Amino acid sequence: MKRRFYFCTMVDYLVVGLGLAGISFCETLEEHGKTFRVVSDDSQKASTVAGGLYNPVILKRFTLSWKAHEQLAVLPDFYAGLENKLEVTLDHPLRVLRRFVSPEEQNGWFEASDKPGMGELMSADLIRNTNPSIDAPFGYGEVLGTGRLDTELLQETYRKYLTNKSLLVRETFDFNALKLLEAGVEYKDIRARHLVLAMGFGLKRDPYFNYLPLNGTKGELLTVKAPDLNETRVIKSSVFIIPLGDDLYRIGATYKWQDKTNLPTQAAREELEAKLRTFLKCDYEVVDHVAGVRPTVADRRPLVGRHPLHNSLYVLNGFGSRGVMIAPYASKALYRLIESGEDLPHDMDIARFRKRFEKHASS
Repeated sequence: MKRRFYFCTMVDYLVVGLGLAGISFCETLEEHGKTFRVVSDDSQKASTVAGGLYNPVILKRFTLSWKAHEQLAVLPDFYAGLENKLEVTLDHPLRVLRRFVSPEEQNGWFEASDKPGMGELMSADLIRNTNPSIDAPFGYGEVLGTGRLDTELLQETYRKYLTNKSLLVRETFDFNALKLLEAGVEYKDIRARHLVLAMGFGLKRDPYFNYLPLNGTKGELLTVKAPDLNETRVIKSSVFIIPLGDDLYRIGATYKWQDKTNLPTQAAREELEAKLRTFLKCDYEVVDHVAGVRPTVADRRPLVGRHPLHNSLYVLNGFGSRGVMIAPYASKALYRLIESGEDLPHDMDIARFRKRFEKHASS
């Protein structure tokens, strides 16, 4: 009788998911010469339908977003490296203007811009409106160092890049096929030292990290064609207007907590158009409407770290609506944890939910 030999592909890492989190972690692995494979079924649409803005200021409250300075220190070189590798243009620097609705908002903006650490990110100049297609009698405040990442093009070209290198397995990850070994994991014909789950809202079906408080917030975006708008800056009012070129603009976004599907809804379209018409004074045509579920967390911090019991299992998730900024920063932090034992920032380390895990494990 002939003996049958079962061959496994041996790699350093197995990564599940290919949104902003998965792509950023794969890039970090390549930077350090690590071998890896990726499993993805493209089922999570949060990165695909993202507006793609990187903006360090929370424009509702005129405060800095979490770890904004640290993230901005990583972002430019990271995405420039991706552009060179993939031979595409992904990063589009854009001015972001916050439309004021009253003199009180103007004053609040200028007071915030005087606070420590804010001056280099919030302009102290009042920007007067000169666009007849927009109603903005109180002008704008300008955020500095902002832009738009073409997340759809990034995912498309990175998927092709991995496919050409035979690094991508296009399937739904089957947790029943996962085996935990003494020193690593085995998944079908792949054996890896570490497994990193970067599945977005798909983490809900993960039996190892499903104790984490990943809520999921559905967002919907419109793309409109408005030849008379003639705007090259991002305008933030009750909704964002993001210029895409060729008279196209992305309008968004909604935030819904009950519906967890990726299906666009008529109600969301009506909501976005109603808000847009409060300050847009020209005609437009809706040419696209997309939806996706953002991986959001109750405390508004990422979910990153090692499983409490299984040392080969890691999670990279919970970036919400700020994945463009957070993903490179969090990916590098997770890599340092795995390879060098460097502690994660406490407020993104899943160790903060240890009690939830213990309660979940005992139930």
